[in-house]
Amino acid sequence: MSVSQAEKARKFRALHESPGAFVIANPWDGGSARILAGLGFEALASSSGAKAGVLGKRDGRVTRDEALANARLIVNATDLPVAADLEKGFGDSPNDAAETIRQAAGVGLVGGSIEDATGNPDQPLFDIETAATRIKAAVDAARSLPVPFVLTARAEGFLRGKADLGDVIKRLQAYEAAGADVLFAPGLPDLAAVKKVCGALRKPFNFMVGIKGKSFSKAELEAAGVKRISLATSLYRVAMTGLIDAATEVKEKGTFTYLDRAIPTGDLNAFMKE
Repeated sequence: MSVSQAEKARKFRALHESPGAFVIANPWDGGSARILAGLGFEALASSSGAKAGVLGKRDGRVTRDEALANARLIVNATDLPVAADLEKGFGDSPNDAAETIRQAAGVGLVGGSIEDATGNPDQPLFDIETAATRIKAAVDAARSLPVPFVLTARAEGFLRGKADLGDVIKRLQAYEAAGADVLFAPGLPDLAAVKKVCGALRKPFNFMVGIKGKSFSKAELEAAGVKRISLATSLYRVAMTGLIDAATEVKEKGTFTYLDRAIPTGDLNAFMKE
């Protein structure tokens, strides 16, 4: 029997309320979702970069419909709770953010993030007041849903050319005041910064693993106060690295030693639905 969306929502919220940190893994399609569920992860989330790659696009070039179609594939693949990277809400207005949350719940998601990046290189971040208003609209939409929805607010400064820890903390506090359930600041430079951010917040903090030299162990992050650890595009990039390495060997050497490293078909099929 499949698990209801309401039960998935309850499980997802419980993970944020339980002691210690948990890892939310990021698949990019139904098959990768099945594998991660089979390996024992308790929750999944889409990745903007990975879902873009599946479509042969660059990160940030995916439409709302495309993003939600990808999310639906992941939701339908397993009984785990699934959240989504909803970028800036696929529009600049508070209404765009709110509508994205309503549609996200409609495909079975029980969580999602809205970020403060504009997509405009001349003004990469929304000002704090505008960004907080957008988060408030998303929160209000989430609260209006028949099923609980965990709303994550992202402060993107460290990824968008404004590596100012004080500004990031100020933004996260504003988003917390606007009602966000989880706070997120990708790209923090070190554990001291992570600890400072977590200490400035009352709500759970999500740390993103995936940047070389700026990714830390689960134990270290938990000690710094992190509640949720996401893997962003890192698993997708590792999978694509394997593809590139194998295909390059074939093209340049005419050999097939990559087969020695490949999981047997039967073992892979064991993760999938019959």
